[in-house]
Amino acid sequence: MTPSLNAVREPRRREELKHFLRTRRERLTPEDVGLPPGTRRRTPGLRREEVAMLAGIGASWYTWLEQGRDIKVSGQVLDAISRTLLLDPVERDHLYQLVGMNPPQRAADDVSDTAQLTALLEGWMPSPAYVIDRCWNIAGTNRAARLVFGFREGDANCLVAFFTNPAFRARHRYWEQVAPGLVSEFRRDAARYPDDEEFTRISRRLGEESAEFAELWARYEITATHQGVKAIDHPRAGCLIFDHSVLEIPDRPGVRLMLHTARAGTDTREKVMELLGRDERKGRMSLVEAG
Repeated sequence: MTPSLNAVREPRRREELKHFLRTRRERLTPEDVGLPPGTRRRTPGLRREEVAMLAGIGASWYTWLEQGRDIKVSGQVLDAISRTLLLDPVERDHLYQLVGMNPPQRAADDVSDTAQLTALLEGWMPSPAYVIDRCWNIAGTNRAARLVFGFREGDANCLVAFFTNPAFRARHRYWEQVAPGLVSEFRRDAARYPDDEEFTRISRRLGEESAEFAELWARYEITATHQGVKAIDHPRAGCLIFDHSVLEIPDRPGVRLMLHTARAGTDTREKVMELLGRDERKGRMSLVEAG
């Protein structure tokens, strides 16, 4: 009789849990967690009894957990163990997954420090790229994205720009076909962060300013699209075709990179390069005139 997939996975998951907890415990010293050094230890790291004491749980129970036994565990206990073992957010999520539980939703990272994100965007040049946070606020763009999509100086939110910026709208050849999916994705993201009032503020604003958004929002459709094709009608460059992908940054919850690549077999890349060249020459001329 062939064993079920769960029967195969369970021993492996428990073995991973044993190894993970042991290595996290052994990397710490008593001084790391505020305990006195004590006498010389035969093995590295904290003792199981010390982890249990600091986490406020029974020593036998923690030992069973580290041995990978089939015991019930709560999120509160896992959080206490995570704090005791000084786990970072990624390690804490991994612990939850090893015991068969969904990790709690992490708060979004502050995107005010955009140095690393800016480097990522500039590294994608000459292709358009921009970064949005979990509410679709624009955290950064590269020059190609500004020239291609027509972002205005005051555009602070990607979805708001899509529905209220005439230039942004006019350049999307298939605006009507794209709009329903965007609204559905925004509603899905709003459900992921029910305590964030920013989603409500944005949806209310768009509902008042755009009848099309209000109609789409009322449909309550849920979709998810992480890649596809964008057709842009640029006033100077003509038709530009891009493959686009949405990449999430694991250590920055909710922050996403919107990456675009010129469609193979088109002259899009050459046209974008020409746009960038014109913009650079224009900038140099402005500096000369100002001087």
